[in-house]
Amino acid sequence: MRNDFIEMRIIEAVRLLLAGRVNGILKDAEFVIPVIEFGDYCGGSVVTPVVELSGCERTEKERLLCLDAYSLTITFSLPETPESELSCYAYAGAVGKAVFDDSTLGGIVDRVVITGKKFVPPKSTHCGDGWGLVISLRITVEQWAVKK
Repeated sequence: MRNDFIEMRIIEAVRLLLAGRVNGILKDAEFVIPVIEFGDYCGGSVVTPVVELSGCERTEKERLLCLDAYSLTITFSLPETPESELSCYAYAGAVGKAVFDDSTLGGIVDRVVITGKKFVPPKSTHCGDGWGLVISLRITVEQWAVKK
């Protein structure tokens, strides 16, 4: 099935980046970091981040240049373990490197930039809450490219 919706193509490209390039970067790390998988996985050996396209906006300049600017968040939730904080920093660094290396998501978009990283520690230790990481991306796409 051919996917003509740019929003779905963006989400799929981000998931491929996470499951491919980011996992490759983490595999080369000196620490054991749970791999990124998408599907119905549970347990400490994998993490399944939530990739959410939260909006599309156009400033006046972007409207004149025929650009759509999408906001996308990647949310990691990790169980509380001694390594959870280190894992959050490792995911943040690996996503940053992967986006820097492929700022067009394989040619799907014109540019991807990371606009924010938020590290969320548990509210109190040993309470059942885990660590979290929220990475915010801004993705720009020329309108003519959507019709390709």
